[in-house]
Amino acid sequence: MVHADGVFGSQDIKLKKFSDVAGVFRMKDREPMRKTLEDFESKFPQLFVSVYLGAFEDLSSIRQYGFWMLNRTHYVDVDPQRPNSTGILILVDVNAKSASITFGYALMPYLSEETTFEALSAGHPFFLQGDYLKALKAVIKKLEVLLVKGWKRARKDPVKVLARGGQTLKGSITEHNEAGILELSSEKEGEVKG
Repeated sequence: MVHADGVFGSQDIKLKKFSDVAGVFRMKDREPMRKTLEDFESKFPQLFVSVYLGAFEDLSSIRQYGFWMLNRTHYVDVDPQRPNSTGILILVDVNAKSASITFGYALMPYLSEETTFEALSAGHPFFLQGDYLKALKAVIKKLEVLLVKGWKRARKDPVKVLARGGQTLKGSITEHNEAGILELSSEKEGEVKG
């Protein structure tokens, strides 16, 4: 985080869950996107998904920026009972045609770099067409499926699954667990090029 703060700044930022800074969403598509985010929260009341679309000029690493953003953002339209550790950030750089998913450490037992790449891949054809609404809906729908699968795995063998995420059932802090808490990001950068 110290390195990311050195690159992007150490000030917290305020955003809404859906931020189209790049201006690629048509007005008629904004409300359906917000509805998709609300639907996700109704299915997973302890979690939230945020979407940020930017047109970056010189972003060295979308992955690092996503990590920094999830740590530094105060989402003004997210219930304070949902900390960023239970959040999923879908970050899209429309200039570089790349996307990344960053998720909070509380989701580490249920998601992985491979599964988030799988989620991004679900939206790939729509990203290529420039249909960001369909792309993001496909990504979020796939995330929902993956979270349910992750939860089922955790129910079958909670000790093993939680250990993979650096957590324990008792919540005792070990050196490994403490490191997992300090590093919030575990995501894979996904290219949306053809």
